[in-house]
Amino acid sequence: MVKLRYSLISSSMFLHLLFLVLLLVVQIRPLQAAATGSIVEFLPGFEGPLPFHLQTGYVGVGKEEEKQLFYYFIKSESEPEKDPLILWLTGGPGCSSFNGVVYEIGPLYYKQKEYNGSLPTLGLTPNSWTKVANIIFLEQPVNTGFSYATTPEAINVIDVDACKHVYEFLLKWLVDHPEFSSNSFYLGGDSYSGIILPRVVQLISDGIEAGNKPLINLKGYLLGNPLTFPEEKNFVMPFLLGMGIVPNDLYQSLVQNCKGEYREDFAPTNAQCTQDLEIVDELLWYINDQHVLDPLCGSETESPRPFPSAFRGRKRRSLEENSISPNCYGSLVDRHELSNKWANDPRVQKALHVRKGTVDHWARCRQKGIKKTYTFTFMDSISYHVNHSSKGYRSLIYSGDHDMGIPFQSTETWIKSLNYSIVDNWRQWTVNGQVAGYTRSYSNKMTFATVKGSRTRGS
Repeated sequence: MVKLRYSLISSSMFLHLLFLVLLLVVQIRPLQAAATGSIVEFLPGFEGPLPFHLQTGYVGVGKEEEKQLFYYFIKSESEPEKDPLILWLTGGPGCSSFNGVVYEIGPLYYKQKEYNGSLPTLGLTPNSWTKVANIIFLEQPVNTGFSYATTPEAINVIDVDACKHVYEFLLKWLVDHPEFSSNSFYLGGDSYSGIILPRVVQLISDGIEAGNKPLINLKGYLLGNPLTFPEEKNFVMPFLLGMGIVPNDLYQSLVQNCKGEYREDFAPTNAQCTQDLEIVDELLWYINDQHVLDPLCGSETESPRPFPSAFRGRKRRSLEENSISPNCYGSLVDRHELSNKWANDPRVQKALHVRKGTVDHWARCRQKGIKKTYTFTFMDSISYHVNHSSKGYRSLIYSGDHDMGIPFQSTETWIKSLNYSIVDNWRQWTVNGQVAGYTRSYSNKMTFATVKGSRTRGS
């Protein structure tokens, strides 16, 4: 009897201990689940082995890791063990981070002149940021690029949760890549990232103060033409005046009759304001709002961004890659079409280690579809910039001076509203002896810069 009793007690203790171990595993599971990364040495369309280190993979986020976020990681070509680590978030929401790899700051580009209808070919970009930095290009939120959900319900996401998913991704990625945990860390992004990225920085900062592991060596962040606050559209009119698209007499009439309000949710109080806005709509009908000097190519659709381009919500031509006009050869949309053809090739997906059957069709930007599954609850990030500056984090905010969608005037205005003292006043910055833009530095380690003749979103 004694022996039996001892046996029963031992079994009970064993089950109790097992339960505690399992409970502990569940509690720390978000940081133990390793990223599934694979090295990519060759890419279809690129001649020979890649001259840089490329890793792709997935990290599961959410309570049951039901959201599988895909990423591209490229090591610095200089000193990866010492160079900064950047997590890059492409805007949208719903735009693939592959935009960053081939159109923005990454080491690859498409050779348009050699395209003959077969698989697009790739070349090397001489001025890639990966020359001096390690960069993670993250496909987020779920249902963006090659990221996918394991359940039908998991495809839905709220913006505040999307921020948490980015933070969870970063922690898990660093657990799997501990050699980068001490590198200086920066967050970077453009367009809609201007809303969620500052909130992610706040989560990281709060995590540091709470002692969350792994400890992130956060230094700052950078944003290009960032969507920041709801009144952005009100600054488009001064931009149009400066670009010669709207004449001065019409501009003065707009100021008088619309009282500076041009947003889509603004209901004009007089007929003259409505008439003026209709004239502006006509003037913008064939204007590329992301770079007013570029041709407008694609199909006639409603703009997919949270702030549509047409002032009164009318349908207008936009940068959708459903059709390419011969007049658009060499344009940005033409280059975008090459990524659609390339990324949907089975050979490419195999080389990138994409999980078979998880994505029916890769889209450079899935903004229309994501509107049905993505919930916007906040559209103002100014307060986060104040918090970050007060904690000494560096920030670079830059604007392409030909981007009408998020004009540099609106960015300059919200930065001015922070009331930081000016350390280095408005001046030129140059490349090879030529003016490349203008810049101003503020106290609290914030810098604003324009990029001459450029757009910065998906360039």
